[in-house]
Amino acid sequence: MSSPLLLGHRGARASVSVAENTLASFDLALDHGCNGFEFDVRLTTDGCGVVCHDPQVGRKTIARTKCAQLPQLPRLQDVLARYADRAFLDIELKVPGVESQLLVALREHVPEKGYVVSSFLPEILTELRLRSPEVALGFLSDRRQNLDQWRKLPVEYVIPHHSLVTQKLVEDVHAAGRVIFVWTVNDKRSMLRLADWGVDGIVSDETELLVKTLH
Repeated sequence: MSSPLLLGHRGARASVSVAENTLASFDLALDHGCNGFEFDVRLTTDGCGVVCHDPQVGRKTIARTKCAQLPQLPRLQDVLARYADRAFLDIELKVPGVESQLLVALREHVPEKGYVVSSFLPEILTELRLRSPEVALGFLSDRRQNLDQWRKLPVEYVIPHHSLVTQKLVEDVHAAGRVIFVWTVNDKRSMLRLADWGVDGIVSDETELLVKTLH
């Protein structure tokens, strides 16, 4: 059985020395030994994909702010260019509207270590599949009542919250020919259990612990 991919959540999120969803945090996750990392993408009012989990930065709402007014946020294009040759990328789209520029960026900077475009929003995944039959897609879920949507969506990856994962779910996803990543797994016992169940990837805030436990 192969070991799961080890991915930092928003980079090396548990680190107090760097902010999450920054180039420094992504670099740190890789320095710790992770195979890659997950990061979040939102859209500015002038149509620029920027990396941020929350809809606001300070007092600025990203969707109502121009890209030039948010110099502290990494740009989607820059992240792909920087890491395409050295990290597996889990690119979470928080909002619709980023699809076109993401597909262009993926063509310009092909992730050599692999990638998945993930989202909680089925409409984003459906739109991406309509635009590209090749793009790797993943459905995120943190609610048991909508988890089963993965069976009907045009995705290769199923990415549930760790609280929803059972050994049967792992078996069902694999039986359907799909890949299962699990987030956010921050304790050693859960990391070992999920690896034993055969999950394909583990996303964690605790990047040092993750690598120490499973590498």
